[in-house]
Amino acid sequence: MKLLCLDIPQPGASLDQYQPHMLNEARHAWQLHSRGIVRDIYLRQDRPGVAIIAECDSVEAARQALRELPLAQAGLIDWEVIPLGPFLNWEMLFAPGNA
Repeated sequence: MKLLCLDIPQPGASLDQYQPHMLNEARHAWQLHSRGIVRDIYLRQDRPGVAIIAECDSVEAARQALRELPLAQAGLIDWEVIPLGPFLNWEMLFAPGNA
């Protein structure tokens, strides 16, 4: 299952509080990538944070994996996990009368 995972900063969390965890955060994210869970990771452009494309058997499996990250373990972030599926409306382009 493909999932869009967006970090959620917890109330009162600051970038100063993140700093001591950042090296281990990157290391753990690399481990998740190596295990095939993190497929893509992007820095958000609207605010500090990341957007991850993940592959897991379920939303709950993704939440469990992401909650292992040091920032989550420290209570500084949580995750919104959104299941994704294929876009199926391409056939509308080829339906009679839509050419």
